[in-house]
This record gives sequence, structure tokens and C-alpha cells, in this order.
Amino acid sequence: RRTFAIISHPDAGKTTLTEKLLLYAGAIEEAGAVKARAGRQRDVRSDWMELERERGISITSTVLQFRRDGTVFNLLDTPGHRDFSEDTYRVVSAVDSAIIVLDAARGIEAQTLKLFQVAKARGIPLITFVNKSDRPGLPPLEILDDIEEQLGITATPVTWPVGSGPDFAGVIDRRDHRFWEFDRTPHGGRIGDERSRPVAPSDHDDPALTRAWEEAALLDAVGLDHDQESFLAGLTTPVFFGSALWNFGVRLLLEAIVAYAPPPLPRPEVDGGLRPLDSPLSGNVFKVQANLDPRHRDRIAFMRVCSGVFERGVPLVNHRTGRTLTTKYAHSVFGRDRDTADVAYPGDIVGLVNATDVAVGDSLSVEGDAEFPPLPVFAPELFRTARSADTARSKQFRTGIAHLDEEGVIQALRTPTGGEREPILAAVGAMQFDVAVYRLREEFGADVILESTPFELARRTTREDVETLRAVRGVEVAERANGETLALFPSRYRLEATMRDHPELTLDTIVRV
Repeated sequence: RRTFAIISHPDAGKTTLTEKLLLYAGAIEEAGAVKARAGRQRDVRSDWMELERERGISITSTVLQFRRDGTVFNLLDTPGHRDFSEDTYRVVSAVDSAIIVLDAARGIEAQTLKLFQVAKARGIPLITFVNKSDRPGLPPLEILDDIEEQLGITATPVTWPVGSGPDFAGVIDRRDHRFWEFDRTPHGGRIGDERSRPVAPSDHDDPALTRAWEEAALLDAVGLDHDQESFLAGLTTPVFFGSALWNFGVRLLLEAIVAYAPPPLPRPEVDGGLRPLDSPLSGNVFKVQANLDPRHRDRIAFMRVCSGVFERGVPLVNHRTGRTLTTKYAHSVFGRDRDTADVAYPGDIVGLVNATDVAVGDSLSVEGDAEFPPLPVFAPELFRTARSADTARSKQFRTGIAHLDEEGVIQALRTPTGGEREPILAAVGAMQFDVAVYRLREEFGADVILESTPFELARRTTREDVETLRAVRGVEVAERANGETLALFPSRYRLEATMRDHPELTLDTIVRV
């Protein structure tokens, strides 16, 4: 098994690469179309939400399980836009490795750096894919320097580009010194003819190939070869060059995931120990998604199996609540489609349908003894008051807000004055509000009016401090559905003044990584 995420800056080609990996694994016959059991074609791309297709970006993470030559892949496609970084960071906590996609023309970008830092903090090995090598871009040696300078790890190229931009001719595989010729497949929809041949210093008839060979020889001389031990330790990243749009370099990358990416390993628990893979069944919920199938209005909790063997119907105890839930309706997921999951092993992602008492970050196990570290929670930076545009749809409005809060799409805060009727929606990025409004309208039939608020900062506090905080001018105290109490401040100046005047108050940042 290989459980991995694909992360990148927006527009680097992450979702395109996701579909091409599926194409080469045989999970789809043509990019964008999935093989159904009866041979039908189903359009279940990783960007399945209509808003994603309208805007051309990934908005929510997607789970895709598929098989190839005896390997089970659990691929998690993630949003690249910073407004949805909290979703991406949660997904990173559920994988064993990650593919980081770079645009050949841009190299390391701000969002890439943030995502890498979280992956590094969690000890997740990274494989780098330099995409769009057929377009004008940075010199490959400069990309390697950029990786080392900004990410703090050594780039060890496995393949090396021959030419660039319009003159891109293919790549040299440094492991066996074969030259893979670049060939544009028709519309990038199907696997094309892949031709390779041995290359040696005697190939002087092609200046671009000669130059690439000399650069590869320079890499050999300085010892920039893939080392599995340092890769698993997070000290190096193997680098592959290609073009996801034209399906070039994708096969070599897929083979590298099998050869290099680690299988599921024991997961750390809160007490600092590691939970052995063969210990009793346990799992960690990293994502909750409502209305994946709008026709059934269901709710799925995505659980990574951390230890033991999952069998459908086995009762699991939620460590947070102490309650037992049944798993009669368990699914393996492929984008928006899903099949019954009768059995699953460590590393697999299982969708628990209508597990209404399960929240993001919950630890589940047959004995109730497993407790895994909490998932990232970001301090919101934007706040809007929400109210239903139609009082006759108030119930749908409240239901929708509760669902989106559980999923982590937004944080819903209740104040004494607004309550359930006019909650404050809190977000990391402005686009989260767009998604919330869209989903409330499309999935719950509730049109929403958002209004600005004077707040700019939030800090976690305690119930004992509520009375004092409410006496501070400009400060509001709100509560989340999970019971967490937050103090909202109109400015950093007001926060600092409050901390100075009331040093006894608990005002914690609510960021956990």
C-alpha cells in the first residue's frame, strides 16, 4: 500500500497530474472518465464539485483509491489555494508521503513553502515532480538550488530534462542512462507511445542531448544520487521532470511511488509512543464531508486505518466521546463514487457513512484506547455575520451551517445576540465564504446574506474569563458547537491592550500543527 497526497501551489498542475496517475494505473481509460464495473464511463474527476469546475481550482480534498500490479494506492488530491490550506494540512496528517508539484517556470512558491513546512514537521517524505517542462521555465539547476535554499532539503534528480520550453525533447533517466523521448499524446487523454533508448557520451549529433548528458554527469560527480535512507528521513527529495498535460514522465513517477514511497508505518499516539500495525484496529478521522452524494444527503467521515484489520460492521469506540458506533455502512471512495468496503488494512482510507457523532480529529478503535495527536486548527482571520435570506428556510440554514462547521469548511461562532439565527462565520481565507454560500444554496436550499463585522483576530479562552472579556470595549465572546470559547478582537492593538490590562486571562492562539 502507498498512501500519499499531492500538494502544490495553485495552477502548478496538481489535479492534472492526479488524473494522469489514474490513467497510467488503469483506473481510468481516458482522462476525466472512470471505468465502471459494467464498462460505462463515469465523469468523476478529482474536482467533482461544480464550483471547482467553474473556477478551475481544487476546493476540497478528494480521496481516490485504485490498484496497479498488486499495489493499492490511496491518493489524496488536495486544494492548492491558501484559502483552503487547513483542509490540505489535515490531509497531510493522514498520509505516509507526498508528491510536491512545482511549475517549471515558477519553482518554489509561497504556498508550496507553507505546505512543505507542515509535511516536514510531521516527518513526511517528499517526491518532487517538476511539471510543465515543455514550456519556457527556469534552468533545471536553478530549480534544484531553489529547492535546497527555500525548503532546506537536498534535491536528487532521478530524471534530467533534455532541452526546455519548445525545445524540450525528453528526459534522461540517471539510473540506467536511458533517454525517454517526449511525445505529445492526442489531447493528453490516453497513454501514448513511449520510446526510450540508451544514451552515452558518444551521442554528439544532438546538442541538447549532449548538454543534458554533461549536466547529468556533473550531478554524478557531486553525488546527487537518490538515497533511500536520507529520503525517508526527510533530508532529500528525488526529482522528476515531465509534463502532466501531455502524460510525459507520469509512468516513471508512478513507478517511483511504488519503489520509493514508504508503506504504512506505526503511527504516533498522544503519549509519544508508536501504535504497532498489528495492534487492535484503530483509525483517525481526518475529514468529514456532507452531501458527497446530494441525492442521499449523507455524511461521510474519512478514517485512515492506523492499525489492525478493518472489517465492515465492526463496532468502534470514539475516544473523545466514549460512544460506540457501528460501521455497517463503510465505503472505499473514488472521488464522488464509492463501493462497499468489506475489509481494509493500515494505510487504507475508509468512508464511514452517516457516522453523525464523529468529528474531524477523532480517534476510533475497537477497544477505545487509541488516541492520536490533534489535527491542525488555524486561527481565523476573517469574520462575517450570516443570516438566512428567507426566514421560511431558517431550518435549512441552521442545518447547513452546522454541517459546514463540522466539515471545517468554515467555523460557526454563536454569540448571545446572534445565536443560531445570525452566527458569525470565521475563515482563514475569503474564498471559504464563497464556498459556504454556494453549498448552502445548492445543497441545503438556503440563500444566505453575509455582512461584515468589526473583528480581525480570535483567541481561545475559558468560560471563567468570559465575564471579564465582555466588559472590554470592542471585544465579543463567541462559542463553537464543540464548546470551545473564543474571544474576538477588532484589532491587534485591542488584543495587546487586553493582555496587558488583564494578564490573568487565557488568550491562546488556536493554531495547532
